[in-house]
Order: sequence, then C-alpha cells, then structure tokens
Amino acid sequence: MNTSSECTLKKEKRWNAFRTLNLSGVSASLILATVLAVLFIFSFAIGRYPVSPVDVIKTLWSVIFSLDITLPPNVENVVINLRFPRIIAAMLVGASLSVAGTSFQGLFRNPLVSPDILGVASGAGFGAALGIIISGHGFIIQVLSFTGAMMAVALSYFISRVVKGNQTLGLILAGIAIGSLFNAFLSLMKYAADTTDQLPTITYWLMGSLNAVDRQDILVTGLPMLAGITILMLMRWRLNVLAMGEEEAMALGINTDLLRGVVVVCCTVITASAVCISGIIGWVGLVIPHIGRMVVGPCHRKLLPVSALLGATFLLFIDDLCRVIARVEIPIGILTAIIGVPFFLYLLAKGRRGWA
Repeated sequence: MNTSSECTLKKEKRWNAFRTLNLSGVSASLILATVLAVLFIFSFAIGRYPVSPVDVIKTLWSVIFSLDITLPPNVENVVINLRFPRIIAAMLVGASLSVAGTSFQGLFRNPLVSPDILGVASGAGFGAALGIIISGHGFIIQVLSFTGAMMAVALSYFISRVVKGNQTLGLILAGIAIGSLFNAFLSLMKYAADTTDQLPTITYWLMGSLNAVDRQDILVTGLPMLAGITILMLMRWRLNVLAMGEEEAMALGINTDLLRGVVVVCCTVITASAVCISGIIGWVGLVIPHIGRMVVGPCHRKLLPVSALLGATFLLFIDDLCRVIARVEIPIGILTAIIGVPFFLYLLAKGRRGWA
C-alpha cells in the first residue's frame, strides 16, 4: 500500500471514529446542558453595555429570590428587560427548529428535510409582509405570520390526502408546491409595499432577528413551543418505528396516519411560533440533526433531547456573535447560513451515510 493510500485510510478511520461517537444520551445531554448554562451566563455579559458575570449572577439571584442586592446603575434593566427575553428566545427558537427538523427527517426518512419543507417559512413570510403593509404593528405581524404558516401547512396536508399512492411523498410534493405559491404571494406583497419604509422592513424581517423580542413575546409564543416539543419528546420512540417504513410500522400496530398527523401538527406549531418572533432563520433545523446523529447516533430517544440542546446552544452562540461581531447588528439568518452551508457541504463531501 502506497503512502497516499495509507494517509487516506487513516483519515477515513479518524472520520469514522468521530462519526460513530455514539455517546449515551444522558452523557451527551449533561455535557450540552453544562455548555448551555455557561453560555447562558456569558450571553448576559456581552454587548454594547458590558456587564460582569458576577453582576449577572447577582441580578438573576436577586430577581429569582426577591433579594435586595446593591447593583451598579442600569444593570438590572439591561439584564432583565433587554437581554433576558432575547436569550430565552434564542434558546427556544433554536431548540424548536432543531426538534422540528429532527422529527421531520425521521418522519420522511430523508436527511435533507428541514422544518420549512411543508411551506411554513413561505407562509410565515407572506403573513408577516401582509401585516407590515396593513398596520406595521408588531403584534399584528406576529399573528398574521403565525396564521400564514399554519395555513400553508394545512393546505399542504389536505392536498396530500387526495393524492393517490405514497402519502409521505404526496405530503412533500404538496409542501413544495404550496411553498412556491406563498413565495409568489410574498413577492406580490414586496412589489406592492412602500419602497421607503415597508419594503426595507419586510426585507429585514425575512433575514431573521431577535432584536425586538420582549417578555410578552416569550409568554405568548413560548407556551406553544414548549408544548409541541414536550409532545414530540414523549412520543420520540415512535419515530424510530416510523423511520423503519410505513409497512413495518403498521405491522407493529402503529396508526401511521394518526402519528404522521400529530408529528406534522407539533412541528408546524413550534416552527410557526419560532418564526413569528424571529423571522426566517435557515439551516438550523437542517444541520443540527446531523450533528446530533454524529454524537449519539440515529435513535430518536437520544437524538431528540440532544438536538434540542444543540439547537439552543448553537442559536444562542450565533445571536451573541450577531451582537458583537460588528458595529451594526447582523441579522441572525445571515450568520446561520454562512456557518451552516459550509458545514453541510463538508458532510456531503464526506459521504455521510447510515443516518437512519
């Protein structure tokens, strides 16, 4: 064996060793939870108004336990009113998109599926653009964004029910068609928008940002996100059965139509809730599940919790970069694409297999 072949074989062995880490779900979750906790505290400290980690901990401690602790001026306002909602939103949105992407990839048995496969992003974009043109009020934009996302997925699902043959393939094709339709509606809204005010607002919203998130947004959208994630976590073992194929799942007594409907509804709700407060953030729900499989393998009982923690950590880290990397805040959707695309291409170049 020549030197070149030996080097290639060694590289392949190292890659396979990393690819098949297969840590236990508990070990991986504990490690990721620790990293997320450290990043959580660190995220309060960075920004245009720097706050020391000690002051962050004191502030959080005083608020949680209603203690009277002396703090520097404006620290409590910055930590609690400005950065706390944004940090919680970043973790919730990251976890939601990752769990939705992981669930959809298991449901459709396709590693290239993302949370917007059924037209969620296109419907949400159309609804948000319509809200910006009608009123421009934040609450109206969020409501119409959520409504547009749910409408797009509902149309995709009902169209797939009349398709003869493979229901899963019909659902994917219907989602692609409805997504294209709502993209056309979105283009129509952008064409009709005022170019001096409304069009820039629509464009910025489509790039994704957590800049305007407040505590009310967390209260309104956090509950459906947590509810959808909880339901998917409780039934994650059924995704393993469904990933084996519809015939095998039916042979094991699984009601595939009901299970598919529950997964689609939960993924749609958590994705629509995330998108309506953050705008369109791509690549999180596509790339993070692959990283999770590299860490714990394809079993959804371990993969779903790890994906949630990975997604929360990843998006919180990206949001921190958006706040400090330049003088003007960068839309978060730009950085997720810049980081996610090269990594995904790297996975494709390595010929990732055995995902399911």
